[in-house]
Amino acid sequence: MFSAVVTDYWAQALHGRVLLEEGRFRLTVNPDLAPERQVGVLSTDDFTKICLHPDVAQAAGLSEPASGTSAEDVLDRLRAAKVELNGADYLHYLPVAAAEAVRAEADDAGVRELTGADEALFTTFTSACSANDLDEAFVELDHWLVFGVVVEGVLVAAASAYVWDGSRLADVGVITHPERRGRGHARAVVRAISRRLLQLDYQPQYRCYHTNAASAAVALSAGMAQFGSWDMPPED
Repeated sequence: MFSAVVTDYWAQALHGRVLLEEGRFRLTVNPDLAPERQVGVLSTDDFTKICLHPDVAQAAGLSEPASGTSAEDVLDRLRAAKVELNGADYLHYLPVAAAEAVRAEADDAGVRELTGADEALFTTFTSACSANDLDEAFVELDHWLVFGVVVEGVLVAAASAYVWDGSRLADVGVITHPERRGRGHARAVVRAISRRLLQLDYQPQYRCYHTNAASAAVALSAGMAQFGSWDMPPED
């Protein structure tokens, strides 16, 4: 259903020494995990994988898990050991057929790439958005790739992308002017930036917090499908 770029990345992202593998659950440890990613939890319809730094596994009493230990058991032990997770992000990608459809179509009217020359336009746009919306969307003019929807000289929606973890995935964020929502602008700009990413041989990745139904709806409207969910410690 999804590109091998997606499936291969997530197959490798949680590799390590296997502590337990039963049915659709696998627990691994990896001493090379970065400090900010010493816990990783990937869940899909087909499996759940949890990878821990050995120090975290030891602190949670998981260095030698008993047979029958479930993913929920592991998460309970992490909580008991005061290991905090951020809360799951839903992961969305374009299925192969949907990606081909995106490649074949043209950008909607008013959609174009943004550059440093659009700083004033972008600043006016972001000043109308709430701090919470800006933080969650994480759309920046200095990101690797930035697209916007401009209507009568006004920026009404923007999306940006940056390379994810040195892979061929590109993480996409999108935000719409609070007075211009519900008009399809987010869908248009997500499809446009996805098209450029596909042309550059990258797979667009759309993440949103599991409680953000509106953001998830944008991903689905843009032709994406949910691959699974990803959880890790909070950035701070």
